Amino acid sequence: MPMHTYTAAVIGGGFGGNLSMAALTESPRFKLVAAADLREDVRLKLARQYPGIQTYPNHEDMFRACPPDVVAVSTFPPSHEEITLAALDRLPLKGILVEKPLGHTWASGRRILKAIQERRLPVAVPHGLMARRTPLEIINRVRQGEIGELKLLEIQCSGWDIINAGIHWLNFFVNLAGLEPVETVFAACDATTRTWRDGMQVETTAVTTAQTRSGIRVVMHTGDHIAVNAPPHETLFRIFGTAGQIEFHGWDAAYRVVSPAHPGGSVFNPPELPISGHRYHFERLAEQMDSGAADYSPATSSLMALELCEAAYLSSQYRVEVRLPLDAFIPPPPVDWTPGQPYSGTGGGRDGRNL
Repeated sequence: MPMHTYTAAVIGGGFGGNLSMAALTESPRFKLVAAADLREDVRLKLARQYPGIQTYPNHEDMFRACPPDVVAVSTFPPSHEEITLAALDRLPLKGILVEKPLGHTWASGRRILKAIQERRLPVAVPHGLMARRTPLEIINRVRQGEIGELKLLEIQCSGWDIINAGIHWLNFFVNLAGLEPVETVFAACDATTRTWRDGMQVETTAVTTAQTRSGIRVVMHTGDHIAVNAPPHETLFRIFGTAGQIEFHGWDAAYRVVSPAHPGGSVFNPPELPISGHRYHFERLAEQMDSGAADYSPATSSLMALELCEAAYLSSQYRVEVRLPLDAFIPPPPVDWTPGQPYSGTGGGRDGRNL
């Protein structure tokens, strides 16, 4: 199969956009031709950093003057839908990358993915754990049954939150569980410190749990200061199956397996992939464009993770277990009921001894 070189342009010169531009420049599969950003100082910096590219103050000007084969949408999430739909309507695209989260809401992300699928266009959504050898090896071990039937993933993460890091962790969970539909989400969030991070209001501390149709469960602890019980690490993943467990630390390479094949526990430290995460995702995108066959499972898993994040915040806000899909969720009326307080004998309710 011939390997083509594709022209590419990036919309947004922030953190994600810079990762995409660096990856496109490093990859022999792409030629970075243009970038768009609202800020003139950012455009000037990009022009110096990537000599020869064209810069534009907005995506519309770029689409008219320099239509590429591939667009990377790396802007503020509430703008993803407008820009992605404009790119789909105005450009003869061969592929598209949309930064996580796909949209600022699950509904917006679903509309974005639906529009891309209707055009049968290859798409990438760059989640870092899905471009690292350790998590990919672990997923493969679990799917091959090395620790028996998967039952539980526990996550502890300090210094981060549900939407900014948790979306990556939950994306790992849905991939670990083979994209099995999640049925319920329940979360409690403490917001007393009024913390914000990366432009989002986030929790001081939170516990999120979700369960798939067959009963595979994730329990995730996030927040400003979480006591991770594997010092000095600030992130911990523990995967439990009926015949063993696997433990790793997010971005670290080393992981430990306890299983029938490794009864005393064995540590593995695979060499990292030789390319950056964004380059990995772009080159998988190029392979799809070469073959003409789009793989929507990575984008689907990203959308599932976004739905879990949004459901977690709704669960905490309304003090209710959220059943998925989210488009069937109806916020309940306020409940005058305080668990842990004595029951007065009046005011309705139900007897928990006679359910």
